[in-house]
Amino acid sequence: MAEAGAHAYAALTPDVVLDALAACGLQGDGRLMALGSYENRVYQVGLDDGSRVVAKFYRPGRWSAAQIGEEHAFAGELAAAEVPMVAPLALAGQTLHQHAGFAFSVSPWRGGRMPELDDFEVLEWLGRFIARLHLVGERRPFTQRPRLDLQSFALEPRDWLLAHEAVAPEVRGAWREVVEEAIEEIAAGAGGTGVAARFGLQDAQLLRVHGDCHPGNVLWTPVEEAEGGPHFVDLDDARMGPAVQDLWMLLSGERRQRTLQLSALLDGYEQVRAFDRRELALIEPLRTLRLIHYSAWLARRWGDPTFPIHFPWFGSGDYWRGQVALLREQVQALREPPLMA
Repeated sequence: MAEAGAHAYAALTPDVVLDALAACGLQGDGRLMALGSYENRVYQVGLDDGSRVVAKFYRPGRWSAAQIGEEHAFAGELAAAEVPMVAPLALAGQTLHQHAGFAFSVSPWRGGRMPELDDFEVLEWLGRFIARLHLVGERRPFTQRPRLDLQSFALEPRDWLLAHEAVAPEVRGAWREVVEEAIEEIAAGAGGTGVAARFGLQDAQLLRVHGDCHPGNVLWTPVEEAEGGPHFVDLDDARMGPAVQDLWMLLSGERRQRTLQLSALLDGYEQVRAFDRRELALIEPLRTLRLIHYSAWLARRWGDPTFPIHFPWFGSGDYWRGQVALLREQVQALREPPLMA
């Protein structure tokens, strides 16, 4: 299951990190702390003037320089529009740097905590925040970064997992069967019976979205502070997708609770930007795509030593039986009326 170049980060020692920053004119004072990131390597670095920055070293081979450039340009557009976004610093006139075989960026440090998602005022604020991000996101499309679609989030991951025999043998047949059933429910198909066709969403607007807007990727600072409230610190998964992609991962709990949370989010969102309520029918399809894609992501990254440490439960028969059960629940959810706010 190991990816090519899976151990590349073994060469990213603290000295390499500090040397990379020094090459950009930033002198570290020896304070170096790894931050929570599995896909990339991200460090909080203390500088000799007492300030702190965040250095992000991109996973080799994942994004091209052009794709990273679009991420940085989007972050810059958001910051220029006064949307709370910590954009990469331009050092020597550029935001993307190379050192010792690694592409990296440097951003100002900004702290925060996960937002309180049981507070409807917080959810309303988040709705306004995400709507402001989307107002910028709809100005122009990405031309280099991918789309969120059935091919890249279900068909290709399914084929990769089966081709590499990553699914436990004792449940491989059941997993393949339920994945096919889920894909059939989501896809429009020749008869036009899929989710998009049922709700008239074949022409849903795609725009630049954050793409991975779960609670851990939104930081909150106390409202008493000058820049209090929510902010994003990373656009690593930004891509073209429907607006609802940046809303559904903030919902949790039973259907009634999720309905109330969604209502609060949309109350805030629609104060700033119109929202096509037909997109609510995409919530369960998007959740299903994420389940399939997530399993393939873990399997592809298994050669990176940090993954077995942080995800020791992955790959067992129990894990895949759990995935079969979750996907069966998702097939049922795909057949139910969509969540309505």
